Amino acid sequence: MSNQDEQRPAELAAVHYLPAHREGAETAAGGPVVEGELVTDEQYRHLTSQKTKAIARYQGYAQDAVTVYRGVKTAATHERTKTTAKAVARNVLYVPAGAGALAKRVWEAHSNSRYERQLRAAELAGDQDLLQEWETRAETARQRRHDRTMDWLAAPGRLVKALAVSVASLVGCLLMLGMVLAVADSDISLVIAPIGAFLDFVQWVMWVVTVVWGPLVLAAPWVAVLYLWNEGRKASTTPVWLQSSTTSGHDSEGVLVTADGIVRALQHLSIPAMNKAFKEGWVPRFDLNPTREGQGAFKGFRAIVDLPMGVTPEMVADKRAVLAKNLNRNAVEVWPSDYGKEQGGKPGYVNVYVADSGVMDKPTPEYPLLNEGAADVFAGVPVGITQRGEEVLFPLVGSNFVFGGQPGQGKSNAGRVVMLGAALDPLAELRVHVFAMNGDFDAYAPRLSHYHKGTGSEHAALATEHLQDLYAEVTRREERLAELGAKKLTRPTSEKHPDMRPLIVYFSECHELFGDGEHGKMAAELAINVVKRGRKTGVVCGFDTQSARTDAIPGELVENVGINGCFAVKTWRSNDGFLGDGSFAAGIRATDLRFNVDRGTMVATGVSEELFEILRTHFIAVDDDTGWDAATEVIARAMGLLGEGTPVAGDRPAPQIETERDLLADLDEVLGTERVPAGDVLGALRNLAPRWRPYADYTVPTLRADVKALGVKVARTGNKDFIDPVTVRERLAERSTKDLDE
Repeated sequence: MSNQDEQRPAELAAVHYLPAHREGAETAAGGPVVEGELVTDEQYRHLTSQKTKAIARYQGYAQDAVTVYRGVKTAATHERTKTTAKAVARNVLYVPAGAGALAKRVWEAHSNSRYERQLRAAELAGDQDLLQEWETRAETARQRRHDRTMDWLAAPGRLVKALAVSVASLVGCLLMLGMVLAVADSDISLVIAPIGAFLDFVQWVMWVVTVVWGPLVLAAPWVAVLYLWNEGRKASTTPVWLQSSTTSGHDSEGVLVTADGIVRALQHLSIPAMNKAFKEGWVPRFDLNPTREGQGAFKGFRAIVDLPMGVTPEMVADKRAVLAKNLNRNAVEVWPSDYGKEQGGKPGYVNVYVADSGVMDKPTPEYPLLNEGAADVFAGVPVGITQRGEEVLFPLVGSNFVFGGQPGQGKSNAGRVVMLGAALDPLAELRVHVFAMNGDFDAYAPRLSHYHKGTGSEHAALATEHLQDLYAEVTRREERLAELGAKKLTRPTSEKHPDMRPLIVYFSECHELFGDGEHGKMAAELAINVVKRGRKTGVVCGFDTQSARTDAIPGELVENVGINGCFAVKTWRSNDGFLGDGSFAAGIRATDLRFNVDRGTMVATGVSEELFEILRTHFIAVDDDTGWDAATEVIARAMGLLGEGTPVAGDRPAPQIETERDLLADLDEVLGTERVPAGDVLGALRNLAPRWRPYADYTVPTLRADVKALGVKVARTGNKDFIDPVTVRERLAERSTKDLDE
């Protein structure tokens, strides 16, 4: 131990050599720590505690800074903050946008820019009449502007002159008034009294102006800003990224309130010829500016706009999905079509209907005749509503109909709705063939004068025979109308003559009929002839099918019906197979309907003056588990409305399908006691059983072979085969004896 250590006090026996670790640190004794100072254990612990507290304090500061940063970041990135920031930025930008819109309006009002733009458009469109009209308007505008300029140049002199005349006139009037007052009161001083009163009034007005002027000057800039903000908001020129992400239904519809929305949508269809036209200054012309249409919750906008050279309505229809996107709509809510193919339409124009967002998802109203009311097949039966919410009536008499589409999309329900409306007409006779074993029309049975369902060739044979009867009925009715001196069947004629009641016949799943190998061709020919000739006689046919193939429904049949309805299909071939050739190209497209999503919705033609309608059919509810059918009560009500003489179930029993016949027994019935030529026997058999297909298919050789196989003697004399009735009855007797023995 050194001498220095020996001289230390006992309380400093354990010491620490510490530098001043922090400016301002103090020892327990209270003095500042000096670098190199020796401290005791107690002082060292005190200093260490101070350091720990300082570190903790600074760590707290750092944690607070992190917390503040995170809070600021969370607030800044929150959706509400973004929305608020966008709203603030959007409203701020409305002011310069309004100034720009106002400047553009002033510029166009004081220049010929508007006319020059229209002149370029007319020149590009090749419309010489329109070009000449705009040239005349432009020249007239220039002359008016020149006249206004000359008036402004002469205005100062005229203003001074008018002011002098006005002051002199006013002073003269006031002096005359003063003279009158002076004479009346015999006081010469009253001559200038009116002038003094007027000067007092002017002084008062100046005082009022002085008081009001300050607030007006302060408010004027804010009023100007508010005006520019409103103009900018109406112009809607803010960037897309600043537009509100949560627009209301009204805002989403606003894109079509003006023609600018349509034009912007057309500018981004990626059609080369249209892009070129826009770059060259082409401006679309509207035959119909976007116009609000619809009823209740089912509304939209319609616009009719021309197209530049090299662009057809079919090209726009091909871009329908893009057009819908540009208009902020789903594809099924936008329907462009060729306006030139409509009645009174113009070639080269496209008719665009844009439904409000969500219209296709709204429920169809209840069937209007579900609880009360009757129908008229001459005027039309209710079927459904358009996208505009308008009720659609099918005028059945004079217009046959076809429904087609993929399975499960609403064809059968559409047929049920049509036939239910027809059932509520007291005069209508109804018949139904269902080529399946479903119960879609079981509830209608009491009202149907003919109801048959089933599959197979024998059912196709019955339907074919029914079509033969219908064709004969059409002929009879034509002759009857000629007797009555009528051109076509009307309701008064039908009411007066029970044998001329409107006849509505429906063939459901008709592909089973027309696709039958034995009877399909004949059935198709008969159906086409009935549709062609029955229109004026009140014989109406309706068909529904899943396929547009020729062997499912004849193309000529589709072309000759008045009403075509197509539910969702996959290909343009199916589309045109149900709606007619060229429908897809004209923008009449059921391919755009969504499978299962747009169930119960069809593209229909012939139901209005429009080229086509998006028709949402009413729904006649059924319960697949219990078998309950809402049509049951309606049919019961229809039975109480029947007119006298209208056939219903039981009045015209449907022919029964024959599954077997006994040739021996039939020969016994048609033969007498003498031998009969086989040809005559064949005719007698067909008359006996006209619906038995084997007899219809017989020829003399095949009949002779079958008769010989039964053991009946067939003699040949003079190149003719004679069937012996004696041997026929012998074979019958032998068979009877054998049956008894057994």
